[in-house]
Amino acid sequence: MLYALHEMRHAWLAPWNTVAAAQRDLLSSPFSPLAYFPSSRRMAAGFDLFCRLTQRYERPGFGLDGTVIDGREIAVEERVVIETPFCRLLHFRRDAVRADPAVLLVAPLSGHFATLLRDTVRALLPDHEIYVTDWVDAKLVPLARGPFGLDDYVETMREFLRFLGPDAHAISVCQPTVPVLAAVALMAADGEAGPRTMTMMGGPIDPRRSPTAVNNLATQRPLAWFERTLIHPVPMKYPGGMRRVYPGFLQHLGFVAMNPSRHADAHWDYYHHLVRGDGDSADAHRRFYDEYNAVLDMPAEYYLDTIRRVFQEHHLPHGRFRVNGVPVRPEAIRQTALFTIEGELDDISGNGQTEAAHELCTGIPAKRRSHYLAPGIGHYGIFSGRRWRETIAPRIRDFIRRHG
Repeated sequence: MLYALHEMRHAWLAPWNTVAAAQRDLLSSPFSPLAYFPSSRRMAAGFDLFCRLTQRYERPGFGLDGTVIDGREIAVEERVVIETPFCRLLHFRRDAVRADPAVLLVAPLSGHFATLLRDTVRALLPDHEIYVTDWVDAKLVPLARGPFGLDDYVETMREFLRFLGPDAHAISVCQPTVPVLAAVALMAADGEAGPRTMTMMGGPIDPRRSPTAVNNLATQRPLAWFERTLIHPVPMKYPGGMRRVYPGFLQHLGFVAMNPSRHADAHWDYYHHLVRGDGDSADAHRRFYDEYNAVLDMPAEYYLDTIRRVFQEHHLPHGRFRVNGVPVRPEAIRQTALFTIEGELDDISGNGQTEAAHELCTGIPAKRRSHYLAPGIGHYGIFSGRRWRETIAPRIRDFIRRHG
């Protein structure tokens, strides 16, 4: 019912959004005489802000059509190399003859699209062949394609790692650290050649350490509350009609609720950027919120599995994690080097949660393991922004080269 009400709200606001956009254009176009009245810029800014607050935000593109290698501009082509019902594997193929390491960059399935890692991909492209997990919005997956749980996530990672071969490297950002570690452990236990290295960034390997508000919410509520409150069927207008999901719009409300005043201030500042004619600042706001406001629906099975097994019952650190009945034994990993990265100010995955992987992967020699605590960096700073590009990305590059 809640999902249907959300769709009704959008349908009701759609014509108002169209009218507001027309008024904005009429009051801001240099060819319109109305644009030259004293109050026109303020009115146009108000209509523009209304449009942005009421529009739908679709999946943005990566927009990475080139990189620089050895001082030369190199073309980049985005290709789909594997397509499953719930995930596509993208290859950012570089028009270069240099043989660089292949990297599987595993994006989180936690609300935002994989394009959230655009800056991550951009920084890694000059020195690596990058493959990215591009998760599909669950409301677009027909119910006949079956469910998708945490075990399916792990098996998908195994499929992608097999495709890339034994010389590949894995980088997981946030939530996928758990399924990636499970996939590599299962491959090692089966005698399969896993990736040369696995880099884990800001993930909940052991969420009991330095618990954050996210961890506390998961443990303070019973699983039934999450299922009753957050899980809803997809309306029939979508290909995935009647599929049970954690809707993207609810996830977005949760993101905003973590710091509502910051978002309110950002939109107020955006209004004043438009009034003053500060186009650069206004464009920066649009770029950020075009990404931030674009959210996808998560399959209910996967979300509830993660809440129960990762955050409530802590299966991985307790040694009770199983995938389709097969026990996951991180100690079986011997040939894959391990690099864990945390942000000192991370308020989503607290300090020590990712580093806990070292205590589980006892089969990896100490000389093939490394940990880095990035000073003064929050959760998003470990994979995006200036500090990521200047401090963390070079460390990952050097780790891959050292153990490749």
